[in-house]
Amino acid sequence: MATSAIGPGFITQTTNFTAQLGAAFAFAILVSILVDIAVQLNIWRVVGVAGTRAQDLANKVLPGAGYLLAALIVFGGLVFNVGNIAGTALGLDALIGLDVKIGGAVSAVIAIAIFLIKRAGAAMDRIIIVFGVLMIAMTLYVALVSDPPVGEALRQSVLPDEIGFVAIVTIIGGTVGGYITYAGAHRLVDAGISGPENSRAIARASVIGIIVTGVMRVLLFLAVLGVVTGGAAILESTNPPAEAFSQAAGEAGLRLFGLIMWAAAISSVIGASYTSISFVATFSPRLTRNRGWLVAGFIVISMVIYLVLGQAPATLLILAGALNGLILPVGMGIMLWVAARRSRDLLHGYRYPLWLLLLGVLAWLLTVYIAVQSLSGIAALWE
Repeated sequence: MATSAIGPGFITQTTNFTAQLGAAFAFAILVSILVDIAVQLNIWRVVGVAGTRAQDLANKVLPGAGYLLAALIVFGGLVFNVGNIAGTALGLDALIGLDVKIGGAVSAVIAIAIFLIKRAGAAMDRIIIVFGVLMIAMTLYVALVSDPPVGEALRQSVLPDEIGFVAIVTIIGGTVGGYITYAGAHRLVDAGISGPENSRAIARASVIGIIVTGVMRVLLFLAVLGVVTGGAAILESTNPPAEAFSQAAGEAGLRLFGLIMWAAAISSVIGASYTSISFVATFSPRLTRNRGWLVAGFIVISMVIYLVLGQAPATLLILAGALNGLILPVGMGIMLWVAARRSRDLLHGYRYPLWLLLLGVLAWLLTVYIAVQSLSGIAALWE
């Protein structure tokens, strides 16, 4: 879940909103972390204790709800994947200066090859771990050398000069929106970590995933905040994250960032495609048998949409998180309905904690409110 969340959208969204809101973005980060924890605690607890994939669980409690959830997740995953391909394009642009259209198309072909060739996929997994460590180390370095106003950021985390509703819904959507939170929950079910006896382990894993993404977002926020506070106009660039790292670490920082961005993006392309298809593959044995080709087709469709849209890659990455943030209240609402109707024994006799259910309802209401408030801002982004 954490590796799915910390992708090209995560990097671009955090960079752009830090440049727009400055230290006030700290408030959005704090709110998002709290909401993310409440969301993930509930969704993972319901899916994990039931030991059933979300779409099948939804169909059991409310016939047809699973198909609606699957449709929304696939749609959100497609939007996310278009953004992921845009992320690969930004990475290659920073690495070797390749045109973003060509970079996106080439990366999509590579992603299909990695997915279909199992050995290449296993090697990619190990490489991504190395790149992830490098990204954290480089971000920490930039955060230190850029000298951000930490005191002001702490103040505005609770007393912000400006509340960015689009920023909040976007980073929530980029962390637990769409397919991401279900990818982690389903992974636990597939690993056999399910049932009432594993409720504590499920809860612990759900919180750790959010903490990891939260720490990385704070580091990236501080790194970019230091750069923009120093006077750098990174939003004037077509690749704001690359510009921020270039300003702080020079040419070497730019090239290393490009490599890491591309690796994170291409792994996200594969992950988003696989998880999105997993939401529909269980509905038919024929779909299950042809899952590999469906994933490849999903990547191709994402690439074609990216090439046709003609939007700037950075804009697509922000829109992906925002739209998945709008989808989040629907899926979470269904999962809370499952938790509330424990009398049907979908949770194997598990008594769902009332405090957790109430926390989930409050978080759900907040996501609905924030999503509604951000609609005009999202429309402005598209324009």
